[in-house]
Amino acid sequence: MSKYPVQKTEAEWKKELGEERYKILREKGTERPNTGAYNLTFENGTYVCGACENPLFESSSKFESSCGWPSFDESIEDSVEYVKDISMGMIRTEIVCANCGSHLGHVFEDGPTDTGQRYCINSLSVDLDSE
Repeated sequence: MSKYPVQKTEAEWKKELGEERYKILREKGTERPNTGAYNLTFENGTYVCGACENPLFESSSKFESSCGWPSFDESIEDSVEYVKDISMGMIRTEIVCANCGSHLGHVFEDGPTDTGQRYCINSLSVDLDSE
């Protein structure tokens, strides 16, 4: 049994999310750089989980990082969980939705703002609820 409040079978997730989103959110995939819908979007609103609509990031925390993916310097309190990721021959910190466990991206300690953090997020992992 999952520890997350939102629980579905992988078949249910796949049907609900579609192939592309399922690959990112449930199979920990990564979009190609500079291809995501939100990479260069700076509209006001709240970014929510693409699987369960859990609020994750305020648009005020988004910044241009030139890394090829949407970047934020902080998450909404208690909205994400941090998981040690030792894949791809390196040690990174994966970010998952605290409500459903879906993969969002990774966080790095090289951000240019006062937080020093850069949450590098797949556009397909989130939706923007515009203000």
